[in-house]
Amino acid sequence: MLDPIVLRSFLAVARSQNFSEAARGLGLGQPAVSQHVRRLEKQLGRRLFVRDTHSVKLTPEGAAMVTFAQSILEANDRAERYFSEAKLRGRLRFGTSEDFVAAGLADLLRDFRRLHPQLDLELTVGLSGWLNAKLDAGELDLVLAKRPPGDERGQLVWREPLVWSGASGAEVDPHQPVPLILYPPPSVTRDHVLTALERVGRTWRITCSSSSLSGLRAAALAGLGVLALPRGLIPSGLLELAPDQPLPMLGEVEFVLRGASRSLRPPARQLAETILAHGARVLHGHDHASDGSRRLRPL
Repeated sequence: MLDPIVLRSFLAVARSQNFSEAARGLGLGQPAVSQHVRRLEKQLGRRLFVRDTHSVKLTPEGAAMVTFAQSILEANDRAERYFSEAKLRGRLRFGTSEDFVAAGLADLLRDFRRLHPQLDLELTVGLSGWLNAKLDAGELDLVLAKRPPGDERGQLVWREPLVWSGASGAEVDPHQPVPLILYPPPSVTRDHVLTALERVGRTWRITCSSSSLSGLRAAALAGLGVLALPRGLIPSGLLELAPDQPLPMLGEVEFVLRGASRSLRPPARQLAETILAHGARVLHGHDHASDGSRRLRPL
C-alpha cells in the first residue's frame, strides 16, 4: 500500500521541481519531504527524480508515477468523502482571479456545490493583488490567483507563460510607444509588463485600463493596443502575437492557492484539494493532459 502522505510529497516535488518549495507548500521541513521521496523510491524499487545542485527532474518512471499518484489520491479522497458522516456546512469565502471568469472554474464550482449543498459558498472575482489584500485582511478564506515574482506564499498550482496578445493582424510599430491595454494596479500582470518594457528601454502609453477581462478584450478587438495574458487563458477573438513583434519576453506567471491560515478550515481545505486535483479543468474547462509547450503543471 502506498502512503497518501508520501504520495502528496512526491507530487509536490514533481510540480515545483524543487524540494524546498515543495516543503514550504506542504508546511513540512525539507528533510521530511526528502525522506518521503526516498521511502517511495525504495518501496517502488525505482528512481523517481534525477537530482543535482541546480535542478530536480522526473525520470521516465517518475513521470509515470505522477499519473498513478494522482489517481490513488483522488480515489482516496472520493472514498473519504463518500463515507464521511460529517457534511460540509458553514460559509466559505473564495476569491479567484479575473483570469478564470471565462475558463473552467465555474463548472468545477458547480460540481463542488452539488457535492456540498449545505455549504454557503461566496465567490469574489477580482485582480490578484486586490484578492490577496482581502485575504490578508481576513475578508476571504481561500484565494486562487497569481503571485508576484519573489513572493513564496501559497501552494503552487501551475506555471503559465505570459504572452503578448491582440486582435487578428495586430502589429506594434518599433518606432512608436507600445499601446498598452492593462489591468489597473495592483495587478501582477501589469507589473510584469511594465518591468519588461523598462528593462529593454521601450516607451509605452496606456490606451485602455479596465479591471475586467471583458473590458480588456473589447479594447483589443477594437484595435486600441496589445495586452499580456497567460497563454492558456487568451479569450476568444484574440491571438498570441507572432514572436517577431518588437516586444520583450514576459516570462511566466505562477498561479497559487493561498489560505487565510496555514491550517485551513474543512470547507476551504476541501475546495483547495479539489482545485489541486483538477488544475487543468480550471484552465481549460475539462480534465486532460496538457502538452509540454504550455508547461501546465496540474496537481
